[in-house]
Order: sequence, then C-alpha cells, then structure tokens
Amino acid sequence: MNHLRTFLVGIVLGVANVIPGVSGGTMAVVFGVYDRLIDAITLNLKKIVKDLPFLLLLGAGLVTGIILFSHLVTWFFGRWPYQTNFFFLGIILGSVPFIHKRARGSGFTAGSWVAAAFGFAVMVAMFLLDSGKGGAAAVTDPTPATLAWLFGMGFVAAVTMIIPGISGSFVLLILGAYETIVRAVSDMNIPLLVPVAFGVVAGLLLGAQLVRFLLGRFHGLTYGAILGLVVGSLLPVFPGVPSGFGGIAGSVLALTAGTFISWFFSRNENAGDFGAARGTPK
Repeated sequence: MNHLRTFLVGIVLGVANVIPGVSGGTMAVVFGVYDRLIDAITLNLKKIVKDLPFLLLLGAGLVTGIILFSHLVTWFFGRWPYQTNFFFLGIILGSVPFIHKRARGSGFTAGSWVAAAFGFAVMVAMFLLDSGKGGAAAVTDPTPATLAWLFGMGFVAAVTMIIPGISGSFVLLILGAYETIVRAVSDMNIPLLVPVAFGVVAGLLLGAQLVRFLLGRFHGLTYGAILGLVVGSLLPVFPGVPSGFGGIAGSVLALTAGTFISWFFSRNENAGDFGAARGTPK
C-alpha cells in the first residue's frame, strides 16, 4: 500500500468516526487496513517501530479527516441529509457480502450464527437506546469530574471504534458525550481534549488486544459477531424514505455509489483480511 493511499484511508476513517452510526472499523475493513491496524496497535516496541510509517500516515489522515472534513460532512448532512445517509448506508451494505465470505471461510458454525444474532441484537439495543441524549448541552468547564468522565468516554469510544459495525460516535451519542467532544474539537479546547486523547490511547491498546485474542481463540464466533454488528449498523444510518421523485432518485444514486465504492475496495481477496490477526495473541 503506497503512502498516499494510507493517508487517504486515514482521512476516510477520520470522517467516519465523527458521523454517528458509521463505523470506523467497518471502513478499515472495506479499505483493507483493519488487520494491519489491529496487529500494529500494541505495546511491543519492535512492532511499533516496524509499523511506525503506516501508523503515522494513517493517524495523520485520521486527524485531518476529523478536523477538516467534519465541517464538510456536516454541510452535506444539512443540505442533502437523505442522500448523504444513503451513501454511507451503501458503504456499509457493500461490505456485508465480503465480510460474510470471510466469515464462511473461517469455519462458520451454528455457534457463529448465534454470535451473529447476538451482534445484531446489540446494535438493535443501541439503536433503541438512542433517545436524543446527543442533543444535551456541551460541557465546557474542565472540572476534575468532567476530565475523568471525558477520559472514560474516550476509552469507550476507542474500544468501540475498532470493532467493525459499532460506531464510536454513535455510542458517544447514546452516552450523552457526543456534543461535548465535538465542541471541544471544534473549539480546540485543549484541557478537555487531553483526557479524551489519553482515554483513546488506552482504549485502542486494550481494544486491539481484545480483538487479537478473540480472533486467535474464537475466530468463527468473532466473525459471526462482526457480521451481526455490521448488518445491525444499517439501522442507525437508515434515514427513512425521502419524499418526492428527486429525493428518491438522489438517494438511490447515492446508495448505488456507496455500494459500488465499498465493493470496489473490498473485492480484492486480500483487502481487509482478518487472517493476519489470527494466531496466538501477543
């Protein structure tokens, strides 16, 4: 993978992580960096040094996507909400056959289907729990309680961010922290961003270790859960049926475009291969 593509994929992950309902983990699968990312997030210094150029480029792209493109995405959502949602719906939908193929190739059993049903049920529960908490007023006062809370929210967001299907920003929306963190990023409120950053680092390290362990010990079951989570993630993204011929036609085109892009990047047999994460957890 060339350096420019790694940086651009990082931008996509950054944009995905600021949109409630869109999973950064799913985008990493679609664009073929998930296995390498999970393997690179470790406390093993030798491995970190080896993958440092990849991590730096991907991280730079992710930060760029969050800072620069979050406002653009917000503009798209404000101007064309249905079409934008359907585009991301297509991105997720196009990845389902690829993940299902990988899941079947990993020894899909009856237990895997149970895990898939469980993953889907988790997403349904999260969808039903979304009761507008994301609209709560943003917290801007860096009290000790607020800083501790933001560390916890960063931790939770990072763990969920690297699990395909689960949107870290959607989890923050449910927990009522989305507005606070987005406002802190927009205002570059460093005192509030520091505990979030530390929480994210801790969450990524623990989450990557957990994913490596599950893929190494329970590969088929983990694939089943991932498949259920990804399918279930369609629920919070679906915006309903638009009114008028123009709205419907535009949404269909956006859905088609998103699905094609997802299929195009995931059609490569090696793209998003979780196999690199298999084996004995490190």
